[in-house]
Amino acid sequence: MNKLFSIAFFLGLLLMSCKTDSPKLLPEINQDHIAKHMAALASDEFQGRMPCTEGEEKTVAYLEQEMKRMGLLPGSENGYLQDVPLVDISGNMTSNMVVKTKTEEFILTPGEDFVVHTERTQESISLNNSELVFCGYGIQSEKEGWDDYEGIDMKGKTAVILINDPGFGSEDSDFFKGNTMTYNGRWDRKYDVADAVGADGLIIIHETASAGYPWFVVQSSWTGSMQYLDGVDRSDDAGIKGWWTLDMAKKIFEASGLDLGKQIRSARKPGFKPVPLNAQVDVSLENTFSSCKSKNVVGYIKGSKKPEEYIVYTAHWDHIGIGTPVDGDSIYNGALDNASGTSTVLAIAESLSKSSPDRSIVFLFVTAEEQGLLGSEYYVENPLFPLDATVANLNMDGVNPAGKMKDFTITGKGHSEMDDLAETAAKAQGRYVQNEEEPEKGFFFRSDQFNFARKGVPVLYADGGYDHWEKGKEFAREFRDNYTAKRYHAPADNFDPEEWNYEGMVQDGQIYLNIGYNLSNSNNWPEWYEKSEFSRPKIMD
Repeated sequence: MNKLFSIAFFLGLLLMSCKTDSPKLLPEINQDHIAKHMAALASDEFQGRMPCTEGEEKTVAYLEQEMKRMGLLPGSENGYLQDVPLVDISGNMTSNMVVKTKTEEFILTPGEDFVVHTERTQESISLNNSELVFCGYGIQSEKEGWDDYEGIDMKGKTAVILINDPGFGSEDSDFFKGNTMTYNGRWDRKYDVADAVGADGLIIIHETASAGYPWFVVQSSWTGSMQYLDGVDRSDDAGIKGWWTLDMAKKIFEASGLDLGKQIRSARKPGFKPVPLNAQVDVSLENTFSSCKSKNVVGYIKGSKKPEEYIVYTAHWDHIGIGTPVDGDSIYNGALDNASGTSTVLAIAESLSKSSPDRSIVFLFVTAEEQGLLGSEYYVENPLFPLDATVANLNMDGVNPAGKMKDFTITGKGHSEMDDLAETAAKAQGRYVQNEEEPEKGFFFRSDQFNFARKGVPVLYADGGYDHWEKGKEFAREFRDNYTAKRYHAPADNFDPEEWNYEGMVQDGQIYLNIGYNLSNSNNWPEWYEKSEFSRPKIMD
C-alpha cells in the first residue's frame, strides 16, 4: 500500500509539473478588429495622418481611446503619450536648378528633373557656383576599406553620388553583401557622410531598380513639408540635399565629357577616386519652419512573473498627409502604409489584453516614420522601458492585403535567433520561411525595427506576400508590383475592403501574436548571429 501511495503521489507531482510547464493557450486575433481600425485610420477624416497636424491629433486620440478601452496600462508619465520634438521645414524651390558645364548650360525643372530640400532652419539657403564632383556611392567604411571621398576637400563642392552599394548587380555576396543593400547604401547614411566630409551639397542620382522605388516617390517624399528631430545642430551639415533623375544625370555627365555608365563601373572598383565634373550648380530654397511636439503612443500589459522584461510590438501610425493632387485626390491616406500595421497591432493588443503573460508586452505606435524613422529613433534614445531589458522587437509595417500566403518572408533574415522563432511559428501555420526577395532595396533599413536593431535589440520584420496560398507566386508578384507602381506614397493608397482580402492580415497578425506571446511566456533571450553587424552583451545565461 505504501508503495502504491508513493507511486500515486509521484504521478500527481508529475502531472502538476506538466501542467505548469505546458504552453499557455494562444489567444486568437479578430478580423473585425483589424477592419474596424483600418476603416477609421485610413479615412479622409484623418487627413493622411501627417505629424503635427489635425490629422495627428485625431490619430493619437483614437489610439489613446482604444488603449484605454482595452485596459492597457499607460506607458509613460504622460499617460499613453511620449512627446517627440520635431521641427517642420517647408521648403519652396524658388528657382530652376542651373548646371553649367564647359560646353552647355542646363536649366532643370523642379520636380521633373530634380528635387532638393534642406535640414537647416534657415529662411533662405542656396548653392552658388558650387563645384560638382562625382563621388561614386558616397561611402566611407572602415570595415569595407572604402572611401569615395579620398583625397578631396569637399568645402565649396557638391557631391554627386549613386544610390545603393558598389556590390549591387554583382554576383559576389561578400562584396558589400552583393545585391543585399547594406546600411552604407541607404540615402540617409549617405547624407550623414556628406555632412561629415563638409560638402556644400549632395545630389543622389535616382535609378528605380537601385533605389527600390520610382521617381514619383522622390517627388512626394522630398517636397513640401518635411520634419526632423528638433534640437539637433545642423549648421555644419551639407546645406542642400536632393536628387537628379537618371536621364538628367546622363546628359550632364555627357556634357562634362564623361560617360555615366563607365563612371558607375569605375565606382564599383576598389581604389575609386572622386572625379570632378568641371561643372557648377546653382539652386536656392526659401523656407518656413516651426517646432512642434508629435507623439509616440504606448501602452502595455504588465507581466505576471517577470514584469521588468519586455516584448515590444511596433507600428508607425503616420503617413504623409495632404499633398500634390493626383486625379483630383490630395489626401495620402496610407491605408496599407501603415494603417494596416497599426490596425493589426491594435488587434493583437486587444486579443492579448485579457491574458496574463509572464513578461510585459508593450504596444508602441511611433510617429514620423515617413520622415526618417524619427519616432522610433527618439524612443530608442529616450526609452520608456529599458532597452537592455527589452527581449525583442516585433515590427509591422504594411500587412498583406492580397490573401492567405504560403510564405512568411523575413526582411533582414540572417541577423538573429528571431528567425528560428519565426520558422517554428510559420511551420505551425503550414508556411515556409524565406529571406526577402528584393534585398537590394534595403527594406530592413526603411522601417522602425532598424532603430531597435542598431541599439542591440533583436528584431523581427516579416510578412507574407510572395506565394499566394491558392493563386501562386505570379499573382502575388503582380499584386505587389501594382501597389508599388500605383499606390505606394500616392493618394491611391486607400482603404479598399472590396479588393483587399483580410485572410492574409489575420494570418500575419496571428503569427506575430503567437511569436510575441510565446516569447513573453518563456525564459528565452534571442541572440544575434555572429555574422550580423548588430550585437549586444548577453543578458541571461
